Amino acid sequence: MNPLVTPDFGLIIWTTLTFFILLFLLGKFAWKPIMGAVKTREDNIEKALSSAKEAEAKLGELTSRNELLLVQARNERDSMLKEAREAKEAIVTEAKNIAKVEAGKILDDAKKSIQNEKMKAVTELKNQVASLSIEIAEKILKQELSEKGKQQALVDNLVEDVNLN
Repeated sequence: MNPLVTPDFGLIIWTTLTFFILLFLLGKFAWKPIMGAVKTREDNIEKALSSAKEAEAKLGELTSRNELLLVQARNERDSMLKEAREAKEAIVTEAKNIAKVEAGKILDDAKKSIQNEKMKAVTELKNQVASLSIEIAEKILKQELSEKGKQQALVDNLVEDVNLN
């Protein structure tokens, strides 16, 4: 028989013995460190997963806090805008009231000024009428009053003078 095709009984024993020695050496020196490394890796993965879950929980908490803060900020903004509108309306109303008061004062001052000017004009007119009356009286007294024709001519003359002025 061809030794390449069928193994010899001694070869099988030595191969088996070598296999078990190799298995023993691997178990003693290699598998423990390999299994320790695998266990360490597994523990690290579990820690990373738990850290990821914690981070996700914290992220959820932070998200809810951020949403709460956004709601509070919006409410505060709305409140500030409302206060600003109210202040604007108060200022506009106050300005309108002040403008009405000032317009009333200006109107009263204008009325007083018109009344004063009217009084001055009436007084001046009275003074002119009095002055004209005195002039007419002087002219009448200067002329002879005995003749009726002269009196009539004098009155007509004075009326003409007054109409011309």
